[in-house]
Amino acid sequence: MVDDVDINRIIISELFTERYEVLEAENGEEALTIINGPEGNNLSIVLLDLIMPVMDGFGVLRNMNETGRINDIPVILITSDEDEGRALECYELGVSDVMHKPFNASIVTQRVDNIIELYAYKNHLEEKLEEQKQELIEQEGRIKQMNFSLIDTLSATVEFRNVESGKHIKRTRMLIKFILEKMRDKYIFTDEQLELISSAAALHDVGKIAIPDAVLLKPGKLTDEEFEIMKTHTTKGAEILETLDLLQDKEYFQYCYDICRHHHERWDGRGYPDGIKEGEIPIWAQAAAVVDVYDALTSKRVYKDAFTHEEAIRMIMDGECGAFNPELLDTLRNNAKGLRELSESLAD
Repeated sequence: MVDDVDINRIIISELFTERYEVLEAENGEEALTIINGPEGNNLSIVLLDLIMPVMDGFGVLRNMNETGRINDIPVILITSDEDEGRALECYELGVSDVMHKPFNASIVTQRVDNIIELYAYKNHLEEKLEEQKQELIEQEGRIKQMNFSLIDTLSATVEFRNVESGKHIKRTRMLIKFILEKMRDKYIFTDEQLELISSAAALHDVGKIAIPDAVLLKPGKLTDEEFEIMKTHTTKGAEILETLDLLQDKEYFQYCYDICRHHHERWDGRGYPDGIKEGEIPIWAQAAAVVDVYDALTSKRVYKDAFTHEEAIRMIMDGECGAFNPELLDTLRNNAKGLRELSESLAD
């Protein structure tokens, strides 16, 4: 009860002493000492006079707004001021009710009880909503972990079957993250998005599960017919992803799908399977394409020896391995040293 007149505090206190512990303050500063102190966490309601010395009711309300206490503690204004403009200002500052002196004791107690009950219910709902929010966050975390586990399992299956892959999948994940981090001045990616894209990149070759061994493991150049079969690993991979109920995160699924289907598209439209070009190709799929080529060049295969880092960069820049986004090539050129160091740290 905040009022500078003793008799007003006594009258109000008598109405509630049987059911509540009543704390009194003679002005706004004393009130804020209680509201913002340890006792403030146990307050059920504040009955506030408007016109007081030292600090008036407006000062109390403004402070409660600044600290957020107005959201936790209901305030009833009890005042002799009949100015409707002032009352409106108090409502705008968050008071729950305004009662004018002289007041009816029964009405005061009933309105106080109603507001306390209303706030208790509101706080209960907020606690339940917060609990549900935490449960959803935990559930989302479990789903993402299941997704990552699934990705690891599928990518390990591809790596096991394509015996020449070695650490190709892990390098692809780390290199695509490295490249996209360097392009953040143009493409806005959060840390979480980069993690999702990096994880999704592990599935870029999942469609190779469906490619016959005679083609997948052939130790030499593929015939035109065999190459056409090999090219289907992009569409078959996309089909596999569409059957996975565990990929419930739409954003994550889109990264997986785009990288899987489009990591062999080319900037000039001469790639496969859809022949899309330039900005039609998602930037994460473009990044996956260039790091896939880089890693293939710098890794030993049954049909070729590994090229040096410098030779691989030259071949990509000269267009010997297809056409790529000029901005992507600039990023590759400007960060060639870091790319080599990262790749070598993950060497087979």
